[in-house]
Amino acid sequence: MTPHFDGRLVVVTGVAHRGQVGEVVARALATQGATLALLDRNRDEAEARAAELRADGLTATAWPCDLTDHAALGAVAASLAGRHSDGVAALVCLAGGFGSLGPVGESDPAQWERALAVNLATAYATTRAFVPALRRARGSIVYFASAAVAPGGRVAGIAGYAAAKAGVVALMRAVAAEERPHGVRANALAPNSIRTDANVAAMGNDASYVERETVADWVTFLCSPTSGPIFGQLIQLG
Repeated sequence: MTPHFDGRLVVVTGVAHRGQVGEVVARALATQGATLALLDRNRDEAEARAAELRADGLTATAWPCDLTDHAALGAVAASLAGRHSDGVAALVCLAGGFGSLGPVGESDPAQWERALAVNLATAYATTRAFVPALRRARGSIVYFASAAVAPGGRVAGIAGYAAAKAGVVALMRAVAAEERPHGVRANALAPNSIRTDANVAAMGNDASYVERETVADWVTFLCSPTSGPIFGQLIQLG
């Protein structure tokens, strides 16, 4: 069954940079009829991605915002609530970033803190800001974890990133349990390396990748009513 969003609002974070997975995810959701609100701290890039979608007849607006700033996120959520009284049909927490910490005993605390901020604090703050709107729409949240925190995942040298993504999984499970009575679902994807421009530059074209389109297919499925029985799940890709 094909998910159709019929103009309902979908909020997606972390979509600014060309060549990354968010670019394809946003387009897939918009093609299925979603009205997109693209949140990212990079104003120019976020507005460029929204403009590209509008040029193709799709519906998207950019909302520049520091995704760790609760006040700023609250203001964005209030503005969107004024435009979309029926709430948020889906929230996709894509903001994040991979980073190598090295051995914990020799690591830089600033890199540890940054990994937690960009991967976990952003997911928490965005969820907190949009839960009321998600309740109104009985919507869905999709988080992004990592294969590193799935059973058998390798975490040596990337403790900051892995700890943050493990925190995302715990956040997802808490939200899934807390919000189920309100009709809100939460799930997380745990992909192996995704074929993005940055990953190909770092690891070469012949590494084993999950395609961006595969990720987008799963996101649109989990955001749609079609996936209604699924909640609180960590789904590994690749």
